[in-house]
Amino acid sequence: MGPVRLGMLLFILTVSGTPKEEDDDTERLPSKCEVCKLLSLELQDELSRTGRSREVLELGQVLDTGKRKRHIPYSVSETRLEEALENLCERILDYSVHAERKGSLRYAKGQSQTMATLKGLVQKGVKVDLGIPLELWDEPSVEVTFLKKQCETMLEEFEDVVGDWYFHHQEQPLQHFLCEGHVLRATETACLQETWTGKEKITDGQEKTEEEEEEVTNTPGHPKHDPEEL
Repeated sequence: MGPVRLGMLLFILTVSGTPKEEDDDTERLPSKCEVCKLLSLELQDELSRTGRSREVLELGQVLDTGKRKRHIPYSVSETRLEEALENLCERILDYSVHAERKGSLRYAKGQSQTMATLKGLVQKGVKVDLGIPLELWDEPSVEVTFLKKQCETMLEEFEDVVGDWYFHHQEQPLQHFLCEGHVLRATETACLQETWTGKEKITDGQEKTEEEEEEVTNTPGHPKHDPEEL
């Protein structure tokens, strides 16, 4: 195989033999702030998608007393909220861990830069050992599965709060009303301020340098990476 640019491998290669911290898995588990942030984003995105509907729902029954059915715009109906909440946490499984990003920004939909580069290497004939079969690379990681389970737990616990926001407080962002107002302590809200600018890295010390862009020849050994960071 021809030369491989070190810069391309910056985010994915771990030097063979480097010891792995024993508590890495625990440290990577999503925080309550991150769970609430994604839950809020998913629900508001779904409500935004259906918010312009002009459908009108007919509720109730025509009784002998002559009472008429109530006509309620779908956009403010309980039905709309129920449909938005259906499978809400299941959609968390569409997220991937973008290990090249910091904090809560590591959770995003779509294929991570790390995984895209690894697949590119495989296509070029490089043998990449993640400890799992190739056909399982796109399965939700333990980290994302944990996110989904915590989303379900949080939604069950704060379902009434979500309903209160939907019917009475939509002038406030759900993230502010739910996460800051009910779920999190003041000291737990840091992740809510994190926004993606395209420049975030795992650590500040991982910025590329011109020296790191030098071409290196592929050396014996298999590139390795923790599959839970993909």
